[in-house]
Amino acid sequence: MKYGIIIRYQFAPAWLQLSREERGKYEDVFQKEIVGPYSDRLTVRHFDAEAFTADYSDFLLIETDDLKAYYYFVEGLRDSDFIARGWVRIHDITIGVPDGYKEYENDNT
Repeated sequence: MKYGIIIRYQFAPAWLQLSREERGKYEDVFQKEIVGPYSDRLTVRHFDAEAFTADYSDFLLIETDDLKAYYYFVEGLRDSDFIARGWVRIHDITIGVPDGYKEYENDNT
């Protein structure tokens, strides 16, 4: 079963005080060290949202059929400088199944 997961988060002013070059280095760390070990099992896409909502600045859209890989990805994120240094605060996480009712109907009719 495939899952869609949205992680909404807010970058802190301390993150924005870093130079764009410094932030770019951490983007590389994010891609290689946090996403990288699970890139064969997770699709992770980043979206900017600050122009459209005041509740959070960005969100990740993750697709996977491996919740263990997703869970380990989140643990890696929590252990990273992004969270440890207070640069990012996770606002909320939403998980769903695309057209789950169809799979249910197929399995139960």
